[in-house]
Amino acid sequence: MATGQVLFHRFYCKKSFARFNVKKVAASSVWLASKLEENPRKARQVLIIFHRMECRRENLPIDHLDLYSKKYVDLKMELSRTERHILKEMGFICHVEHPHKFISNYLATLETPPELRQEAWNLANDSLRTTLCVRFKSEVVACGVVYAAARRFQVPLPENPPWWKAFDAEKSGIDEVCRVLAHLYSLPKAQYLPICKDWDSFTFSNKSLESKSHSTAKDAPRSSSPINPETALKGAPGEANIDSSGSKGALVKQASDKLNDARKSDDESKSIAAERDVKDEPTLRSRPDRKMETSGELHRDRERDRIKSRDRERGRDSDRERERGRDSDREREREEAERVKLKDHGHRSRERAKDSGHSEKSKRYSSHDRDRDYYSSSYPSREKDRHRHH
Repeated sequence: MATGQVLFHRFYCKKSFARFNVKKVAASSVWLASKLEENPRKARQVLIIFHRMECRRENLPIDHLDLYSKKYVDLKMELSRTERHILKEMGFICHVEHPHKFISNYLATLETPPELRQEAWNLANDSLRTTLCVRFKSEVVACGVVYAAARRFQVPLPENPPWWKAFDAEKSGIDEVCRVLAHLYSLPKAQYLPICKDWDSFTFSNKSLESKSHSTAKDAPRSSSPINPETALKGAPGEANIDSSGSKGALVKQASDKLNDARKSDDESKSIAAERDVKDEPTLRSRPDRKMETSGELHRDRERDRIKSRDRERGRDSDRERERGRDSDREREREEAERVKLKDHGHRSRERAKDSGHSEKSKRYSSHDRDRDYYSSSYPSREKDRHRHH
């Protein structure tokens, strides 16, 4: 509870009540505080509780919030969106230090009665309804509530030396805390006043289109201010003086003419503002739309790069196939040339072998003839020698 209230005050120190719905910021603060304090709750639980609270406060029939209805989906989206707004405004620095943890130590050090502790604790809880949590440190607030509780129960505290000096506090800060608390208790019971332009109810889901139209109507420049009929009836000092003897009908007619002219000028200014809004609508796109467009463009560029790389790879593969075909053709030609050479070489070697065989035969025949001629020529001479010997 305390952490959610501190987050609530911090957020509205930077943002306007007219722009952000108080009830939705309160629900988002409680939801975020449950996470920060390590006691998380589901968004469904937070929405059901706030829906039931509003039904009771507005004297409406308490109906069950349907978890499958469009209203619940819209409320859940608004809850998460408001939580993101809170985190963005705080820069994701959500550390909270409460005065409650100092109260017990301070009172134990001062040795006060036990009933003073409960009163100081109650005052610390009530201080979260004010802006003390964002104006002063938690030590100063703790000293202020201890001082206020001691004054209420008329418990004396040491002043020589001053007790607040031991707790790093100043008397001016303590007096301001007591003054703010006294003013809080003097106020009547708080009542809710609808200030935000958006739907101020948890029983009805707001629409984004209507919120956009409200925001654009708020930002539209107002060139002319509405004219009061009483001032129009009085007239300007620089205008032409109307004859005092004229009838009242002339005055009424002149005033009505002025009012008609003022209304026309207002209508023209509103039409001009509406045209400007229509022209500026395409440029005033939300960040998620721009992110979606940029992501779509990046996706398209990546697809184009992938297609180009695929085409390049295919072209390289086709070039490689062509080179391989050329190399295979060259190898075939070489093999055929080698085969032709081998055939020619074999044919030549056969011819040579035939020529060599004919020459050997001729040589054999010539040597045989020679021997035969020799023997034939030498045989009769030998016979003659034999006869002579005998």
